[in-house]
Amino acid sequence: MPQVDEFVSISEAKNKLLDLIRRMKHKQEIVAITRDGVPSAVLLSMDQFEGLMETIEILSDQKSMRALRRSLKQAEKGKWISHDAVFGRENP
Repeated sequence: MPQVDEFVSISEAKNKLLDLIRRMKHKQEIVAITRDGVPSAVLLSMDQFEGLMETIEILSDQKSMRALRRSLKQAEKGKWISHDAVFGRENP
C-alpha cells in the first residue's frame, strides 16, 4: 500500500510548490500537506492520480469485479492459460 513519503506544512508547500511539482514528475512520491500538524491534503503525480481513479472505476464496476474474482479463483486453483493461447497462437 502506498505510503506518504513526506509531510509538508501549508506554508512550506506554498514556498516550495514548484519544486514539489517538479519532484512529482520525476519520482513517484506522495506528499501530505499539513495544517496545524494534521494532514489535510495530498499531492501526487498526475500518473498516480489517473491510476487511482482507474482503480476506483474498476472496483466500482460489478461486471469487472465478478470477472476479476473469477480469474483470481482460477489462478488459486492453478488454472492458467498461456499467453499464446489467449492471443490465438496456440490451441489450449
